[in-house]
Amino acid sequence: MTKQFKEQKFNIPELKGISKRNIEEHLKLYGAYVKNANDLLVEQEYNRRFPFEFNGMRNHEIYFSQFEGGPQSLSGDSEFAKAGFDLEKFKKLALTRGVGWAMVYYDSVSKQLIQSWVDEQHLGQLLQCTPVLALDMWEHSYVADYQPSGKKNYIEDFFDNINWRVVEQNFLEVSKDARD
Repeated sequence: MTKQFKEQKFNIPELKGISKRNIEEHLKLYGAYVKNANDLLVEQEYNRRFPFEFNGMRNHEIYFSQFEGGPQSLSGDSEFAKAGFDLEKFKKLALTRGVGWAMVYYDSVSKQLIQSWVDEQHLGQLLQCTPVLALDMWEHSYVADYQPSGKKNYIEDFFDNINWRVVEQNFLEVSKDARD
């Protein structure tokens, strides 16, 4: 019997610029990714849609978890910051035209952070790399509150809203072997 994926619940406080209604609608989309991934597992129909649904589920879990606990600053002496994260470079990456995800990965082979764009959600994921920070740049994540022309404002507000301790914990979990 195949183990089913469970839809996670997130405790997201009121956010600057990103409305409660937008988060509620976005969470419904996440729920659909979980359902669709489970349906494909049950049917054992591992077609080209499975990576899209599965990665949509996982990317959103990272994205929403970053809001939990409310905004917390990135400490300059955090392990994540010391690993070479470049916020301004990442913001430029997020402004890439088209839909997708701006991601910061930890590469377990080279033991370093890598910033990368992921088209859709299944095209461009990096092998042997674990996402540490995920910024949803699909239009559904910001158009209701920012309009298409407000993409840059959404990115700024995203960083004002995230809990960097969650990102730091993601990094510490995947980079443990490199720090031991």
